[in-house]
Amino acid sequence: MAPAVAGGGGRRNNEGVNGNAAAPACVCGFPVCACAGAAAVASAASSADMDIVAAGQIGAVNDESWVAVDLSDSDDAPAAGDVQGALDDRPVFRTEKIKGVLLHPYRVLIFVRLIAFTLFVIWRIEHKNPDAMWLWVTSIAGEFWFGFSWLLDQLPKLNPINRVPDLAVLRRRFDHADGTSSLPGLDIFVTTADPIKEPILSTANSILSILAADYPVDRNTCYLSDDSGMLLTYEAMAEAAKFATLWVPFCRKHAIEPRGPESYFELKSHPYMGRAQEEFVNDRRRVRKEYDDFKARINGLEHDIKQRSDSYNAAAGVKDGEPRATWMADGSQWEGTWIEQSENHRKGDHAGIVLVLLNHPSHARQLGPPASADNPLDFSGVDVRLPMLVYVAREKRPGCNHQKKAGAMNALTRASAVLSNSPFILNLDCDHYINNSQALRAGICFMLGRDSDTVAFVQFPQRFEGVDPTDLYANHNRIFFDGTLRALDGLQGPIYVGTGCLFRRITLYGFEPPRINVGGPCFPRLGGMFAKNRYQKPGFEMTKPGAKPVAPPPAATYEKKTGWGSDIGWVYGTVTEDVVTGYRMHIKGWRSRYCSIYPHAFIGTAPINLTERLFQVLRWSTGSLEIFFSRNNPLFGSTFLHPLQRVAYINITTYPFTALFLIFYTTVPALSFVTGHFIVQRPTTMFYVYLAIVLGTLLILAVLEVKWAGVTVFEWFRNGQFWMTASCSAYLAAVLQVVTKVVFRRDISFKLTSKLPAGDEKKDPYADLYVVRWTWLMITPIIIILVNIIGSAVAFAKVLDGEWTHWLKVAGGVFFNFWVLFHLYPFAKGILGKHGKTPVVVLVWWAFTFVITAVLYINIPHIHGPGRHGAASPSHGHHSAHGTKKYDFTYAWP
Repeated sequence: MAPAVAGGGGRRNNEGVNGNAAAPACVCGFPVCACAGAAAVASAASSADMDIVAAGQIGAVNDESWVAVDLSDSDDAPAAGDVQGALDDRPVFRTEKIKGVLLHPYRVLIFVRLIAFTLFVIWRIEHKNPDAMWLWVTSIAGEFWFGFSWLLDQLPKLNPINRVPDLAVLRRRFDHADGTSSLPGLDIFVTTADPIKEPILSTANSILSILAADYPVDRNTCYLSDDSGMLLTYEAMAEAAKFATLWVPFCRKHAIEPRGPESYFELKSHPYMGRAQEEFVNDRRRVRKEYDDFKARINGLEHDIKQRSDSYNAAAGVKDGEPRATWMADGSQWEGTWIEQSENHRKGDHAGIVLVLLNHPSHARQLGPPASADNPLDFSGVDVRLPMLVYVAREKRPGCNHQKKAGAMNALTRASAVLSNSPFILNLDCDHYINNSQALRAGICFMLGRDSDTVAFVQFPQRFEGVDPTDLYANHNRIFFDGTLRALDGLQGPIYVGTGCLFRRITLYGFEPPRINVGGPCFPRLGGMFAKNRYQKPGFEMTKPGAKPVAPPPAATYEKKTGWGSDIGWVYGTVTEDVVTGYRMHIKGWRSRYCSIYPHAFIGTAPINLTERLFQVLRWSTGSLEIFFSRNNPLFGSTFLHPLQRVAYINITTYPFTALFLIFYTTVPALSFVTGHFIVQRPTTMFYVYLAIVLGTLLILAVLEVKWAGVTVFEWFRNGQFWMTASCSAYLAAVLQVVTKVVFRRDISFKLTSKLPAGDEKKDPYADLYVVRWTWLMITPIIIILVNIIGSAVAFAKVLDGEWTHWLKVAGGVFFNFWVLFHLYPFAKGILGKHGKTPVVVLVWWAFTFVITAVLYINIPHIHGPGRHGAASPSHGHHSAHGTKKYDFTYAWP
């Protein structure tokens, strides 16, 4: 059955890469494979010129930190002055590495810090705390874990690689003078689950940006998966398809950027890049009016559908208590979820639906009509064809596990295999629109370039709009995208992170790569240990042996006894199906690549509300731990996985465990001011030396990483602050949930992250930032804040009260407490709601709590003992002249 599913497709995939003749059968026996289209893929020598391509402004963001890598063979280089030959021989992307002035110190400092940390831990082991052994043992365990997790995070960053697509070369090789193109087909999957929590207008804008993208129209198909099965989503897409007949030609005529209408019309300035500037003003005014009407229709759809359904039901004589159907505009009943839900027509219980909204376009260009009374816009020189658009709502039945997003993606994979069967698949979330019309071409560059037939997927970074200017909860997360993922490109490639990812279809069918070289550009000889050149069929069929389908399967059980979700498609069993799906490809020897372009390829919507953000991180961290406790644990992956790639996957599946140790380190040092038992009692000079080196090298490494990753120091600080918040809340909850799942075999359920703002966006675009939605995830950070304020206040009170005479030695511990509070400042600002708009309010509350605690401690004798009235508290210091012990406080390492 595998060949039938893999090869069954529409007309365009029966054609060769030139669109003229059928491609010859491949030796692998499958019509769609890595060998297909090889004749059109020109593997050429590399080149170091062309910094920025004019079309789409594709280029590196931080060119001054990178230098091109020359992979060309001198014998094949074009002759001097042969400009045409240079363009023909240039690859479709160039590879850059970090300049030595940044890379070499970066590597040396990692080694120096590792040695210093090892010596520091040895010192800690040798200097026990006999009065509080439990404290000493726990702190040693925490320091081991922090060092280990730092190493897991740092080792995969030893050789960052940057790749820049060359769109000029791509156009020359694949675009023809008659307006046709031999670029491979591309299926774009968009998924939505709830038109209320995921605003339908946002989804419509995403679809419109896809239809208007700069990619061959006849080789681009868009599929929308609607897991709600609601008529509202379908009719909104139908409206979008109608508006696209105006919007898409307008974008092509005037080279509009970005091509999501909502984002475009919100721009304060509109730099013109088209060729009809004299017509632009009138055209834009007309399109803007039509878009406002389009939005009004979208916003009124819910009311219109209900009113129409009531009318049809009344005409049909439906009585009270009888099922009331939801009716389509053509007078037929909707097969999906009804407004008034009933059996076979509710969420989780409805038939499968596949509806083609826009048919497959012709292969030849189709110019639009000239301006007229009925059509005021002149499209006579513009191709007005639209890509194919398909609505899909998969069948759902009660009692069946529909596997959330992973199940929806697999359903789209099967549907698209019948309708279009393009060799490449791009998946986007419904709130992500194409911000750069060249994004699809940029991604394809990495699939068609030199040695690219072993590339399984291309991951784009996630960028967001609507985030507050201070990025209070680190929504942009650029340290991860521009630091970690770019660094992994120098190994086996970045991990798959859920959206903005371009796949080679055969990798989803379980194929192995034609050859394996896990060494990558930094360790090319490593791949020789696992060399394999023969292209192999998957070791399984689409339907597993023993399941001979002689009749249609029962409702919603079409995936049972098949490899879907395990060996084929997106992997089931975890809420982070993205990470484990990419991992399954990497362990087979496939590679991936990172594509960061400017302007950004895709832009989405991030949850700026604290509660929604914490639940989002909870879902991600829970999924990571689910992978660790499953058969997909990277510790046991195949030998085809690059050693440092394995380290990266171990890090991505174990990072939530940090919560267990971080909570200890953010509370016990502060409580030590009250109990008198400290992690380190008598530090020596070497202790301070080791500590200074460990902290100093960490800061310098951060500066170097910020430099080559192209991020700002402020973003680095914000990332650290939210890491503290997430570790004390979402990470801890994830550990507890996964342990419960493993021990008690209980499934974990999550609510959909709401992208619907709760505040008044008309008055304040960031109103949702100040809306407080209380959740149990906030309890632990609040406790930590109070403990650190109270601990610092007690230490201050003891110094003022005379219990501790060496106040300078208290400074180290108090400084650490304020370091914790500094990292939790965004959290404290968030829970204050509207009062948090003024930053000083947080500091005032902290200061008030500090002063009240100190005053109470000093003025309530039974809390602190005799103190200044003659007696000293018990301690481990030397005896005073009166025979009592005088406390000799020493505290430096929390």
